[in-house]
Amino acid sequence: MANEEDDPVIQEIKPKQQKVELEMAIDTLNPNYCRSKGEQIALNVDGACADETSTYSSKLMDKQTFCSSQTTSNTSRYAAALYRQGELHLTPLHGILQLRPSFSYLDKADAKHREREAANEAGDSSQDEAEEDVKQITVRFSRPESEQARQRRVQSYEFLQKKHAEEPWVHLHYYGLRDSRSEHERQYLLCPGSSGVENTELVKSPSEYLMMLMPPSQEEEKDKPVAPSNVLSMAQLRTLPLADQIKILMKNVKVMPFANLMSLLGPSIDSVAVLRGIQKVAMLVQGNWVVKSDILYPKDSSSPHSGVPAEVLCRGRDFVMWKFTQSRWVVRKEVATVTKLCAEDVKDFLEHMAVVRINKGWEFVLPYDGEFIRKHPDVVQRQHMLWTGIQAKLEKVYNLVKESMPKKPDGQSGPARLVSGDQRVQVAKTKAQQNHVLLERELQRRKEQIQASSVLPGVRIKEEPVSEEGEEEEEQEVEEPMDTSPGGGLNSRLANGLPAGRAAGGDSFNGHPPPGCASSPVARELRAFVEATFQRQFVLTLSELKRLFNLHLASLPPGHTLFSGISDRMLQDTVLAAGCKQILVPFPPQTAASPDEQKVFALWESGDMSDQHRQVLLEIFSKNYRVRRNMIQSRLTQECGEDLSKQEVDKVLKDCCVSYGGMWYLKGTVQS
Repeated sequence: MANEEDDPVIQEIKPKQQKVELEMAIDTLNPNYCRSKGEQIALNVDGACADETSTYSSKLMDKQTFCSSQTTSNTSRYAAALYRQGELHLTPLHGILQLRPSFSYLDKADAKHREREAANEAGDSSQDEAEEDVKQITVRFSRPESEQARQRRVQSYEFLQKKHAEEPWVHLHYYGLRDSRSEHERQYLLCPGSSGVENTELVKSPSEYLMMLMPPSQEEEKDKPVAPSNVLSMAQLRTLPLADQIKILMKNVKVMPFANLMSLLGPSIDSVAVLRGIQKVAMLVQGNWVVKSDILYPKDSSSPHSGVPAEVLCRGRDFVMWKFTQSRWVVRKEVATVTKLCAEDVKDFLEHMAVVRINKGWEFVLPYDGEFIRKHPDVVQRQHMLWTGIQAKLEKVYNLVKESMPKKPDGQSGPARLVSGDQRVQVAKTKAQQNHVLLERELQRRKEQIQASSVLPGVRIKEEPVSEEGEEEEEQEVEEPMDTSPGGGLNSRLANGLPAGRAAGGDSFNGHPPPGCASSPVARELRAFVEATFQRQFVLTLSELKRLFNLHLASLPPGHTLFSGISDRMLQDTVLAAGCKQILVPFPPQTAASPDEQKVFALWESGDMSDQHRQVLLEIFSKNYRVRRNMIQSRLTQECGEDLSKQEVDKVLKDCCVSYGGMWYLKGTVQS
């Protein structure tokens, strides 16, 4: 003990903020005071018996405790103001405490309640039980406490709470606002000098005076982060320089249209300055801005998955970005094969800028921003030149086959170029020569069909019917185009100004293949739309398909190839050619469905595990207009085995059917 007393104090730790408690009496005689409620609170806290340790000795809640909390860590920027006789007197503040009601008495009430419950459960113990509870006690003397253990105990929360509870109360006397003592203390808030000559220090410029009044806080500058995190508010972000704002936003978002970036930065920001800043940290892909690879993978860093250095990661990610400048789709296996990176790194690249589609690949996450391309051709030209340089480096590193950048790829648009008339004629001749071979093959095939039908008149090639009125439609030489065609309202018997019968044949349009030809751009675009639509919605009626096609046309830019006029027959032929089948649903005789609503098409094979289940379900609906779930369950179990789970049944029903009135219908066939 003597050695401990002689040990010098090395460091004295004081709390950073002082906690103040203020106990104020409550006027229990006030008419607004609820006496019954006050008695109930005192009874819950102290119980029926009142003693010296009671919180409310008067058996009535007659006092309330207020506990202080620190409102701000830096009070040097605040002052108390007093306005008197046209003068504003400012007094700096060194501490601000906010008093809030303390409800510690509720904790005491809960403790009393638990003690009463424990006593009730234990019951009244007898003398014998009391004697049995007597146990032998072994007395041990604790070892001397070390200095390290003592410091840990002193800094513990329990010790601080106990010390705070043992602190004695200091009685204060309250003085009213009009009291002479209050008036005397208020005089300290007034500046004693009355003439301006004495205050020569205040004869300064407004900026110097503001600097004296609110000096910059060194503590705040140290605490301020160099770069904000994901949880930083937009208000704090806008305090940074514009270049840092753009870099932080692009680093967190990865891909962003220019319009969204301007909305985040605020209306007062100059778009020209933003364009200069965005080109330093991002690249243009399909009209949208994608953050540069060296921003995400800085120098001297490495992959968290494989440990590959940042230089290799940047090269692989640039390859993915370059692929998206040429197409909307990228295949993950192709990227992994070329870059020789692990699957996790390649997946990170793709997740930054694309979304996965089943049996399709990875699609760029944002739609093509044609508006930005049209407004800023100079920026597009500069980005095109940068991508040309990146392409040359990638071809050299990965030994790629050199292929020229497309003039107007799927996602990246270059500046418009002037093409002479001779060049246009030469391009038209080249296309005509390329299509000549296809036209010759198509003509030869049609001649062979005609010869076969003339030699064998009794033999008829069976084709899958497109609709219940298929034979009637085959006998008609003219087919009505959809309402989406430009000339549909004026001349429904023409397609691109030519008779529909001729359009359906093998004749070409100015040297180009007709829209119905599988090699024509119109047919390819229509085929892509049909395949993408049926991958999302496995069952569609012709009416719903035409509605979705109209919405697709509305989203296309003017002059697109699909505006050349798509007929109902061409749309249905494309659906059947895309691997879909028509389901001949037996509609009831009194149905109100239109002919287009009675033509139901379904994707027969999508390449996933549910193809067999979906085919069984579609066969059921080819014989029944509506079916109960138990019938579908039993048929699927019979065809696919006993191990079919409820989740698999629910999935195939969700893909193809809708429930109405306890029955299941194919999508688009239910009539409410």
